[in-house]
Amino acid sequence: MSGHVVLEGFHVVKHALRFGATIHRVLVLDLAATLALAASHAPDLLDEFTARAEVVTPAEFSAVVGRTHPTGVAALADRSAERAPVTTSGRPAPLVLLDNPKNLGNLGAVIRVAAGLGASGVVSLGDVDPWHPNVLRGSAGLHFALPVGRLADLDGLAGPVLAFDAGGEDLRDAVIPDDAVLAFGSERHGLSDAVRAVADRVLSIPMRDKVSSYNLTTSAAMALYHWDLRRRDS
Repeated sequence: MSGHVVLEGFHVVKHALRFGATIHRVLVLDLAATLALAASHAPDLLDEFTARAEVVTPAEFSAVVGRTHPTGVAALADRSAERAPVTTSGRPAPLVLLDNPKNLGNLGAVIRVAAGLGASGVVSLGDVDPWHPNVLRGSAGLHFALPVGRLADLDGLAGPVLAFDAGGEDLRDAVIPDDAVLAFGSERHGLSDAVRAVADRVLSIPMRDKVSSYNLTTSAAMALYHWDLRRRDS
């Protein structure tokens, strides 16, 4: 279905509902089990799950979702493409830029971290669709908590660009502005020449000697936490 995404699992559907996703169908295999999950993990959504849950057979579930799921819960939602990430000036929080990410799970996990720490959005360069089902699984449905999109190029990207690389200045000595763009390179190749060229500053995350690298999600989490901690202290 064009413009629609499949949400797999109770927690993905839970977050989509909490953050106002336009959901067309909520499919469940076992209504009692689903409502028990809602009562224990999302009591604020118990009434909504009660009203919207559509009990289907395992064959019907797999036909829509493409496979089964341990929680027996899935949904069809509108892709929030119209909610463009804030690439212009005036952002109240940093924008995360992923430079040609390749691992779909990592991309989703970065979105989850960015949502949790209050980033203005997550944008990516490259050929990976940030709304791919595997990315949605990795974000636990938190695509709907902040703008997520893909950039064709770097034109129109406003705010100081702080790129992260092992050879940069120590993050602990830096203050990250609220309207910063935090740029992270791909898991294997790092930052592209294009992103390096627009970077106003290159920062590095502290790392013990002989440790070669951090996971992409860990790097984004530490950078955003540093921003939030310094902002609260100021």
